[in-house]
Amino acid sequence: MIKEKLAKLLTVKSLVTIITTIVFSILALRRDITGEQFLMIFTTIVAFYFGTQSEKKKDGE
Repeated sequence: MIKEKLAKLLTVKSLVTIITTIVFSILALRRDITGEQFLMIFTTIVAFYFGTQSEKKKDGE
């Protein structure tokens, strides 16, 4: 069970989402981007990630 969840976490899409979030978090902390820019980018990334996960579940049913 834990191995399955870990395998799902390590998909390419998940890794890209995690890495992108980390990069933009660092940019925000360094003040290279504003808080508003970070929030917009992060919201887009999370919405895309969870939106595609939701679609996969719908297609699987």
